[in-house]
Amino acid sequence: MSFFTDMLNRLTDRYKKDPNSNIGKVIKILADELDLIKETFDRIEEWRDVEKAEGAVLNDLGANIGQPRGAATDEIYRVLLRSKVARNFSDGTIDTIIRVLSIALNTDPKEVRIQELHNDPISPEPAAIGLIQIPLRRLNEIGMSPRQFAQIVQKTAAAGVRVASIELSGTFSFSSLPSQSEYSDTQGFADIDQTIGGYLGAMFTDADDTNLPV
Repeated sequence: MSFFTDMLNRLTDRYKKDPNSNIGKVIKILADELDLIKETFDRIEEWRDVEKAEGAVLNDLGANIGQPRGAATDEIYRVLLRSKVARNFSDGTIDTIIRVLSIALNTDPKEVRIQELHNDPISPEPAAIGLIQIPLRRLNEIGMSPRQFAQIVQKTAAAGVRVASIELSGTFSFSSLPSQSEYSDTQGFADIDQTIGGYLGAMFTDADDTNLPV
């Protein structure tokens, strides 16, 4: 119920409770201002949540936990804030790294898989890990590059452990039927309007990119 309706209903029956009456118009002027004040306080309350805060308010939240923004967008900065808090409780184990990354990306831990490379059959390395499954969909939604994500992963891993590779799994697939295109919301070729369809995966490689302050 708006302030206007509530205030009008609280009028004594001595007055005509018509919104278009003179007393109704006076109350409307006051109620509109009260609605704006309430809207402002509601926004202040909501913006205490890192998922809803924007701009300078996010910067203030970052200052509280010692995480600068740098050149990060709001979406990427939210990832930095979530990962910063989660990393404070990280012990460097594989399970903890998975938990930190799933919190940072706001995704299910089942979508993150890590492999220790000390017994890799092709290129074994004693103190290295490889991420063999990360939801590329989330990075696309956030606008974060594979290299930027690799910075967060490396910061999460234990000291002296190298992040050798990151495989970002896509959903693109060919048709299961010969000589026939197949469309879906999650995989395959796009429709003619390119509103649905899958996306290719990616592999992290070191290249020029915007560094994140992690």
